Amino acid sequence: MNEIKELRDKVIKFRDDRDWKQFHNPKDLALSLSIEASELLENFQWKSSEEAVSVNLENIKDELADVLIYAMLLANDLNLDVEEIVIKKVRKNAMKYPVEKAYGIKNKYTDL
Repeated sequence: MNEIKELRDKVIKFRDDRDWKQFHNPKDLALSLSIEASELLENFQWKSSEEAVSVNLENIKDELADVLIYAMLLANDLNLDVEEIVIKKVRKNAMKYPVEKAYGIKNKYTDL
């Protein structure tokens, strides 16, 4: 998936063009990722999913982009291949949630 690497490179270039790497370390990137995820959640507070999306879609896009950007920066700083770690996690989840047990069921894998 060259697209992920190209996207990561654009994010890194944006950061580096502004000399912001000096402010980025794994702890602060993880904190920022969590903060942005909370800002994403704010769009849904006190609303149904449908209402939140219809009222806040543009802001949801912006906050989700911030989450993804910080995740890419963190992965990059830890020398992690995003494609590789996502595929590995999907494989782990497939073992925890086999289709024949989990299909259409929302339970945690320990309750299947």
